[in-house]
Order: sequence, then structure tokens, then C-alpha cells
Amino acid sequence: MGGSAWWTYRPEDLLMFSPRVYARLFELHNQALWPAQLLGLALGGVALAVLLRPGPRGTRLIVALLAVAWAFVGWAFLWQRYAPIHWGIAYVAPLFGLQALLLAGLSTLRAGLHLPRRWNVRRGLGIGLFAYALLLHPLVTTATGRGLAGAEILGLTPDPLAIATLGVMAMAEPARHAWALLALPALWCLQSGFTLYILGEPGAWLPLLAVITALVARWWPAPAAQR
Repeated sequence: MGGSAWWTYRPEDLLMFSPRVYARLFELHNQALWPAQLLGLALGGVALAVLLRPGPRGTRLIVALLAVAWAFVGWAFLWQRYAPIHWGIAYVAPLFGLQALLLAGLSTLRAGLHLPRRWNVRRGLGIGLFAYALLLHPLVTTATGRGLAGAEILGLTPDPLAIATLGVMAMAEPARHAWALLALPALWCLQSGFTLYILGEPGAWLPLLAVITALVARWWPAPAAQR
């Protein structure tokens, strides 16, 4: 009988690409989109400034920007580049479109989401996650040896987008909306961390840490004034 029993497969057998192919994926994506990285960083900076001084209009702007980013990343990165080397991504890309639709719908509602203005643990962790995704995550590739050519930029690639969304939803109210929009970013971070672990990437723990941080923030008791 040909073939091997399922229990003989190792986790790395589930992937159809090498670490070099994975790194090249981001390099080619950045080359094709340049100078969109500058726009992504600029819009991310605007969003961070709004998070520091939130208001109703600013909150709707952040949600709308996240909606556009989820739609763009789902199409341009997952469908166009990642799916051809990983069959499972073809089933994930439509979920990015669903997340974009949910965010877009929420951005049109005046009472869609509320972001706290007073500093507390929940807000601090949420803003910290967003700032990491925008400012520090692109530099992870230099620390792991992939170089800036393969930097993962917020709004253009899935990991920083998922982490930034976790940050916003970690502190947003009402909780029912925040939890619903936190689920997919958390699941993506978990699968991304698993992929990086299989590839032997030293930063594989970062997406998992982002999920843990978001859950801690979400479950942290709200200040009495916000209850």
C-alpha cells in the first residue's frame, strides 16, 4: 500500500514552503506596493493620534480605516500572494472580507463603538498593542535576519493588522461588538504564530503574546465610572 499513515506526519509537513519562500513572500509584496508603505505608516500614525485623543468621529474613522485594511490585505496579500503557496489561505481570505464588512457596517453607526478617554489598564494595553503593530512590528524582520525588505507594515500585511485590531477591540465598548470583532484577529495571530513556530522563526511567540495581552485587557475590570 502506498502513502503514509496520518500519524507519521510532522507539523512541518503541513506547510508547502520553506522559510526562505515565506520571507520572499513579503519582499515581493513590498516591492510591488512601494511606496504604499509610507501611506500605511502615515494613516497608522493618524489612527494612533486619534486613539490618544478619541472622539466619536475619530473612532468611526479608525474603524473605517481598519475595514479598508482588512479588505485590502485579504485580497492583495492573502488571495494574490499567500494562497498560491498555501492552499488553506484560500479559505481564510473570505473571512478577511467578512471582517471588513462588519467593520464597515459598524463605522456607519453613530453608536457603533466607543473608545475610552481616561487612562486605565485596558486602554493602556490596547494602545500599546496598536503602537507595537505600527512602530515596532516592522522592525522585527531586522531582528530575525529577514531585513527591512521583508518588513510587515500595518495595513499591508496581516500580522500587524490583526495585532492593531486586537488593540482597538481590547479597549472598545460595547463589549458585544468588541468581542465579535476580536475573534478573527485572535485566530489569525494563533495560526500565524503556529506557522512561524514550524518555520523556526524566532519571533513566533509575538502573535501569541498579542492575543494574550488583548484578552487580559478585555477581561480586565472596567473602572467604576464606565460601568
